Amino acid sequence: MSAASGTTPPSAADSDISALERIANARRASRARLQQDAPVMARTSAPVTPHTPEPVPTVTLDKIGDFLELDFRRLFVWLRAGLVVACMLAVAGGVVGAAYGLLSKQRYTVTTEVLINPANLQVVENDLYSQPGQVDSQLLNARSKQRILTSGNVLARVVDELSLTNDPEFFDPDQSASTPAVGASAGKPDPKLIAQKNLAERVNVTADEMSFVTTLSVSAETSGKAILISQAIVKAFQEELAKAEAAGAGRAAAALDARLGQLKRDVQAAEEGVENYRRSHNLSSSNGQLVSSQTMTQLNSEIGEAQSRVIAAQASYDALIASGVNGANPDPADSAALAVLRDKANALRQQIDSQSMTFGPRHPTIVRLRTEFETVSSQLRAEFARTVGTAKANLDKANASLASLSAKMNDLKSNVFTDSESQVALRELERDAASKRAVYESFLSRARQIAEREQIDTTNVQVISTAVPPNGRSWPPRTPLMAGLGAFAGFALGMLLAIAMGIWRDMRQPPDRPGIAVGQA
Repeated sequence: MSAASGTTPPSAADSDISALERIANARRASRARLQQDAPVMARTSAPVTPHTPEPVPTVTLDKIGDFLELDFRRLFVWLRAGLVVACMLAVAGGVVGAAYGLLSKQRYTVTTEVLINPANLQVVENDLYSQPGQVDSQLLNARSKQRILTSGNVLARVVDELSLTNDPEFFDPDQSASTPAVGASAGKPDPKLIAQKNLAERVNVTADEMSFVTTLSVSAETSGKAILISQAIVKAFQEELAKAEAAGAGRAAAALDARLGQLKRDVQAAEEGVENYRRSHNLSSSNGQLVSSQTMTQLNSEIGEAQSRVIAAQASYDALIASGVNGANPDPADSAALAVLRDKANALRQQIDSQSMTFGPRHPTIVRLRTEFETVSSQLRAEFARTVGTAKANLDKANASLASLSAKMNDLKSNVFTDSESQVALRELERDAASKRAVYESFLSRARQIAEREQIDTTNVQVISTAVPPNGRSWPPRTPLMAGLGAFAGFALGMLLAIAMGIWRDMRQPPDRPGIAVGQA
């Protein structure tokens, strides 16, 4: 054992101590040596008592904690040892970052703002699609339409319209042959599905929480292609919304048309039932009223007129009889000849009375006047008898007509009562037919309205901000920034490698455990 060094060679027991224990013992010895006085250190020539080897320590949690303690001095040593490697990696990372920024495929992103109004245009009353009233309903409607903006149908329309299957950015045959096919059939990739999948990865949609405005972001290798794709997506979105509404209206119209056939047959059957019932019960109608009822009403009117004629004929006959042949009061019912003869007879009577005062009974004038008076009186009696006979005939005719109408009325009353009872059931059949007719007409009108509604686009989608060329590319970032990021990442990787190598060296080749001097100079 060398007294100058103050250390003892490792014993056989020390060889069995693990590396962790030896590093921990070395740290404790180093801390103890720093606490000793300077004269106690090496350079003493006095012999020291040999250090008795320590017993083999056991591994405890405290020892593991001592090993895991962060020793900033050792960390500094590790970082200093790996500084050159870290700088080399920083340079390499900067070169790689700059090369990536220059050589990688560039992408340009354009944005389009679309106002998706949840309420459609109100072109007709009682539209097929009701207008959302509550705020929650409006939000759900707007979000549902927003989901259609990036749906498979819209993207498929864009792929077909722009022929993206012929664009290497969206479908590369060489790359597709080496990767699992999307929607492949018998091992052959489907170009349309692959192009649609790649397009979906380059499209993003965000919604404004405070409005119904949706922002559509589209990325492509060139700004012109991105703008073209954005415009095609908006156009396909509007067409898809109109197609969805037209399809819904078409389904409703088809359902109504299918139902119209049955409703039409029901109406025809109900109307035929009404006519058959009328025919079987002899319930003829005119202007919505039974013929028997109309006949009875007409008979009542005719009976009233017949009674008036009977009364007039009776009064004329009685007045004519009461007035006699030489009636003084003229009667309008008398004939004109009777009135003339009465006036002529009265005039002759007055002349005879006047001439009798002058001439005697045998005077020729008196004789002539009497002869004329007798002739006129004979004619007057004959005319009076004829007039009375005419009046009697008119009275008999009026009575006969009244009796005939009364008999018809008596016969018709029983038929009217029977028809009234049958009409109760007829009205029920008519109400049933009328209700079925109303339903059929309502469905027919609605079907025609919906069929016309299918041809009208009422979607309320408006582009409030069109896509414009961006100021710069969206990916990768600018080349200086990529070089800086690469250099930083390389330097950080070098530092981590230096720390890892330092820990590995210390665990593989730990420093010897120095002895602790206990003597004094």
